[in-house]
Amino acid sequence: MVSEIAARPHDRSPAGAGRDDEDARRLADLGYESRFERRMGLWENFALGFTYLSPVVGVYSTFALAFAAGGPPMIWSILIAGIGQMLVALVFAEIVAQYPLAGGVYPWARRLVGRGWAWMTGWLYGWALIATVASVSTGAVVFVGALFGFTPTRFTTVLIAAGLMLFAMLVNLSGTKVLGRVAMAGFVAELVGALFVGGYLLLFERHHDLGVFFDGLGTQGDGTYLGAFLAASLLGLYLFYGFEACGDVAEEVPDPGRTIPKAMRRTIYIGGAAALLVTAALILAQPDFGAILSGEQADPVGAVLSDVFGSVGSKVITVIVLISFVSCILSLQAAASRLIFSYARDRMVFGSGALSRFSPERHVPPVALTVAALLPAALVAIAELISDSALLRVISFASAGIYVAFQMVVLAALIARSRGWIPSGRFTLGRWGVPVNVAALIYGVAGALNLAWPRGGDEVAWSDKWIVVLGLAAVLAVGTLYALIARPHLRSDSPWGDAAGSSRAAAPSDTAG
Repeated sequence: MVSEIAARPHDRSPAGAGRDDEDARRLADLGYESRFERRMGLWENFALGFTYLSPVVGVYSTFALAFAAGGPPMIWSILIAGIGQMLVALVFAEIVAQYPLAGGVYPWARRLVGRGWAWMTGWLYGWALIATVASVSTGAVVFVGALFGFTPTRFTTVLIAAGLMLFAMLVNLSGTKVLGRVAMAGFVAELVGALFVGGYLLLFERHHDLGVFFDGLGTQGDGTYLGAFLAASLLGLYLFYGFEACGDVAEEVPDPGRTIPKAMRRTIYIGGAAALLVTAALILAQPDFGAILSGEQADPVGAVLSDVFGSVGSKVITVIVLISFVSCILSLQAAASRLIFSYARDRMVFGSGALSRFSPERHVPPVALTVAALLPAALVAIAELISDSALLRVISFASAGIYVAFQMVVLAALIARSRGWIPSGRFTLGRWGVPVNVAALIYGVAGALNLAWPRGGDEVAWSDKWIVVLGLAAVLAVGTLYALIARPHLRSDSPWGDAAGSSRAAAPSDTAG
């Protein structure tokens, strides 16, 4: 049975100051000094996760691809992925309640299993985050072009995407308080936009009945529909991550053991409900399914918005969509920078001295934030030079990489349980812990396999079919090689592998070099 221990809401009164002191003591017990400002409350923490998950960004980015692959029943992938990722979120909630540390999956894996496992988890998650920032920034360019009436070229795509990342970096450098407020504004704008667009289309622009949600429209070809549905489920799989960002900023949240588990769950069910509404509305509002399936209509979302709301109305909606994209980039950058900072704080990567640098005025890691903006910008530039289908490839790798990293944490939790770990934070699943943990692992492995599965006929190049597997293999190979040569995971004296009760730190010989 799920249990949560109640606590007072955060404020700046003496009681609130006591809460700050308690959080600082808890962090000190975990081996770290409190340096961030705890200025991000429950709703702001939820807004960070929501804008990272961003139903508008997820749906608008993948709608055409998913519909062409599986037709209207693709909508059910949202429900399936939502349930599966809720299981993962519950496992993460137990972990972050006990280990509310900046960086999320890396410190969680470190405390649950050990340094080597944590190194590879953080390495893979970090590059997947960088790829996600790049894919979201690239996806936003289409809407910038629609707003200002031009068709983006490869050069303008790189330029605009880099500009969006630079803007997000400047906002992030302003500090936790500004980050929380902007994330909240992005959440409100996105939710209002989703409710308005979805509600209006469902009420006044329905061209089909609800039965189309069970009609694959022949997308299965000569085979069964399962294959088509699995291909179309990129929609749901790409949509439902972001809840972990609530834990990435754990050292900036008052009473994180109580607050973050709630924020994670809200991210899933509020984000999922908004995504279902928008997807259903867009499907039912399409005047010609055949044009999408044939490729004649490459931008079904933009076409519907323009036809229904006119030039002025569609531009207003486009502005809201762009706010969603920028908020998503902002949240992704924040999550990536906290991971990089956490890595560097434990001396787990080259350049740790600079990457762990902290601004006492703004209470953020400025160098880590800069890297979290520059690396995705470089990736966009490289990808755009290589292929016209760069966005699809980057999306596929990003999703698969994050799914694999998630499951490394979920598996780490199972390993820790087998060693005697009993979650002891402010949120626990009680006797449901092991069943939920196992179910989360089964779902996550299945999702990762589906994302990496090679698809396409003889007309699709071998490298395109295996691009996700090749990308994952390359990142893992480079990480493994670096770990074997430089042995960064042995440099830190921070605690590791202590979830089951035996507090371990690196031996003096391990910390040399």
